[in-house]
Amino acid sequence: MTKLPSTVLPTTAAPDEEPFERSLRPQTLDEFIGQDRLKKNLRVFIEAARQRKEPLDHCLFYSPPGLGKTTLAGIIAHEMQVGLRITSGPVLERKGDLAAILTSLSPHDVFFIDEIHRLNHVVEETLYSVMEDFKLDIIIGEGPSAKTINLPIQPFTLVGATTRAGLLTSPLRDRFGITAHLEFYSEAELVHILQRSSRILKIGVEEGGFHEIGRRSRGTPRIANRLLRRLRDFADVSEDGRLTAAVAQNGLSALDVDDRGLDTMDRRLLSALIEKFKGGPVGVETLAVALSEDVDTLTDVYEPFLIQCGFLARTPRGRVATEHAYRHLNIPPPAQESLF
Repeated sequence: MTKLPSTVLPTTAAPDEEPFERSLRPQTLDEFIGQDRLKKNLRVFIEAARQRKEPLDHCLFYSPPGLGKTTLAGIIAHEMQVGLRITSGPVLERKGDLAAILTSLSPHDVFFIDEIHRLNHVVEETLYSVMEDFKLDIIIGEGPSAKTINLPIQPFTLVGATTRAGLLTSPLRDRFGITAHLEFYSEAELVHILQRSSRILKIGVEEGGFHEIGRRSRGTPRIANRLLRRLRDFADVSEDGRLTAAVAQNGLSALDVDDRGLDTMDRRLLSALIEKFKGGPVGVETLAVALSEDVDTLTDVYEPFLIQCGFLARTPRGRVATEHAYRHLNIPPPAQESLF
């Protein structure tokens, strides 16, 4: 299937941008902006675990990409004053891969697994006893002479992150003592994040520039920081490095990001839904074929923001474009009763 060109608003970090991502990530709960209720609870849980000299209970964070799941894992390790090991579900293909990491952990370390919903089922089942009893079952030999050895593991905190919590099996999900959903960020929160990032990157930004970027960042810090770096280029060329509101508006227009934060792919999705399928309902698989895009990308990356903004609705019969989507694209909406 032919892939569309990548847009300026991907919510996964590109390999060449990972150093920037790491430099902008907060290290403490005090530096972390947004998710106030979750932060308040984490402070209590972390302080209680430190007083008891125990590892923090296993944590599961789920949300669309770019909202801070990996950052929170690093903050937990920093606040607990322990080490952090990072991997992802697809990387752990065999039990031996998991055993190599688990046996190298120090007491109370944080073990972070991104995309935990993509764990191999054999590896996932191995995790059950490790999470509950901190014992790793290893089978030595084959056939009748095979023996099972219970290998003790240092007490640790498993932090899992997923964009699709519904794909986690119940036995795995139930073993997490702390479960939290990360919400999209408000414009005010994104402005605070951008102010912090601009100080780190030493970018001169006027207040209007912050608000223009925050308003168009889809409620996602990763996108806000990416737009800040791209608009810095426009400012360096046209305004001697000063990122004003006018530079931000012109730069975002050049990047094809509209005043609601929708990029080219968002508008193509809504246009296809309206023009090819009369506004829906249409199945996500059919919509993905029409856009030459992967189903998981539509459901994980694009749909959450479009649904939250009221441009798209999921119904039992399929995806439907709302009246707001018609008006945003300057297309006359049909009769209200035909939308759903």
